[in-house]
Amino acid sequence: MGAVARGLSAEELTTIRAGLAAGRRPRVQFTESAGQVAGQIGQVVDLADPAAGDDFVVVRFGKDELPFSPGDLRVAPRGAAAKKAVPAPPPPPAPPMPEFVIDKPPAPPAAPKSEERPVTDTAPPAQRKATRPVKAKPAPALTVTLAYGEGEWTVAASQGSKVLAKPYVVRPAEALRIVSLVDVPGVQEAVEHILAAERAEAEQQAQRLRAELAEVEARLAELGEAGGKP
Repeated sequence: MGAVARGLSAEELTTIRAGLAAGRRPRVQFTESAGQVAGQIGQVVDLADPAAGDDFVVVRFGKDELPFSPGDLRVAPRGAAAKKAVPAPPPPPAPPMPEFVIDKPPAPPAAPKSEERPVTDTAPPAQRKATRPVKAKPAPALTVTLAYGEGEWTVAASQGSKVLAKPYVVRPAEALRIVSLVDVPGVQEAVEHILAAERAEAEQQAQRLRAELAEVEARLAELGEAGGKP
């Protein structure tokens, strides 16, 4: 049995990440676990987050860019070229068995036989080899969050482990419009209750401010009258 080809080690992945940061595209070679592309040479164009899945090494070969796991790849040796399967030569024809003749008249001369050619397998090597479909990595889920806390509405967005938008404040009217697009029983009513409570609190605060303003104006009027007396 031949030795099992190891994949990329943690140290090699660190070297590849440093090469990408420097603007290079490190060359890798597909191992036997990659299936029909084994032996081919590709270029690493990106290293995704390993926490999102095993297939986080994005490799370009030909016109395709697909994710693979570190076990499907190894560092390409210098001058390495894509492996090509060579068909095995056909077995030599068996020698003819000797013919024994007992009291048999001589047979007429046989017509010359046409030259027989060994049949070779003309199927392309890729069809003879057991193929393994290239694994396609699904896109991470997109999450948009509308939250309410401490008197403020916020919206945030993320895709997988990547933060697309940090929580930012939106007006209550915008929050109600966003919720109206989601036909979920009870959600819109809950938002309307929150807005009603905020409206009532704002009206109470406005009444307090009006009362304080009336007191200040009355005080100013008294001071004005006092100042006008001889």
